[in-house]
Amino acid sequence: MSQSDSRTAPILVAVEDLIFLSKIQHTAHQVGVAIEPVEIGKLKERLLQSPSRAVIVDLNHRSGKAVEAGRAIKSDPATSQVFVLGFLSHVQADLAREARRARLDAVMARSAFSQQLPALLRKLAEL
Repeated sequence: MSQSDSRTAPILVAVEDLIFLSKIQHTAHQVGVAIEPVEIGKLKERLLQSPSRAVIVDLNHRSGKAVEAGRAIKSDPATSQVFVLGFLSHVQADLAREARRARLDAVMARSAFSQQLPALLRKLAEL
């Protein structure tokens, strides 16, 4: 993946809550950052098809496979350089520990993620 290809590639977003996804899409549009919604089970496959520098994952995904998806990305040499940010409810300390053990690059409370969303999107787009 060339650096110029990855910089124009969208940030992949695996978020099941359509209202929250809409908020992310709206904010991304406002700050001029491209995002692409992707099903949680297809994240790694999508990354292998074309470049992206970052992935945002809702760790509260109903499938229960969000941490597993992050682990699969971080453990594969072909995708391990992709920055994976996971967010979750602030009371889920066990899930946060599990995500950190899976080597996600950032794990944060949903409220902080929401509050910092414009800056986070800009930062992820610059990776």
